[in-house]
Amino acid sequence: MTEQPMTDPSPPAPLGESRYRVLEILRAEQQPMGVQDVAARTDLHPNTARFHLDGLVEAGLATRHTEERDQPGRPRMVYRAAADATSGLRSYRMLAEMLTGIVIGRLPQPEQAAIEAGETWGRYLADRPAPLEHLDAAEAVRRVVRVLEIIGFAPEAAPGDTADADQQVIRIRHCPFREIAEQHREVVCSLHLGLMRGVLAEVRAPITAERLEPFVEPSLCLARLAPAPPAGGRQPR
Repeated sequence: MTEQPMTDPSPPAPLGESRYRVLEILRAEQQPMGVQDVAARTDLHPNTARFHLDGLVEAGLATRHTEERDQPGRPRMVYRAAADATSGLRSYRMLAEMLTGIVIGRLPQPEQAAIEAGETWGRYLADRPAPLEHLDAAEAVRRVVRVLEIIGFAPEAAPGDTADADQQVIRIRHCPFREIAEQHREVVCSLHLGLMRGVLAEVRAPITAERLEPFVEPSLCLARLAPAPPAGGRQPR
């Protein structure tokens, strides 16, 4: 499985007034602009204009290349706004609230629907073993912990618990969806439970995620593992 970050991107650092003005000028122009062009439009010294332009390039908000020209002489360096150079707030939390509300308000069994959705994603994210490879409980725990780490849960297998499948616990120290989970545990926590079940099922683990105990402490959730049900058996609710 190719590991890709599953966390939301950090918001861009706020731009100062002058740099933001330079960016807005680049956005308004259809053609690339040179340092002197930007300096004239902003009343900045050319060195200052170049400083802001290079800062925008480093931030991924602008691109820089050598101008193509037919006339003799040294070609100049020109800049233009990046295609995705958009700034502003990202309301992912509001989107999560809205979608969670739809699940709760429109689906007859929102908790079970969340578990099933989580299982689907868990299977997708799992590092599936070779066809004849059989994982023991300890390796299965390591695999599900790794998936949780990629998402940002800061998980850890409880010390000494990997020897006995009936006693295994994964401590989750950070919930990347905490604000939503605190309000809608029946959906968000069920989604996370299903995610772990999906990973363990995909790697053909001898264990499953039996239940998730959310917020046993302000920054701690416990995932309790148990022997997997027989083939064709039902997972515990």
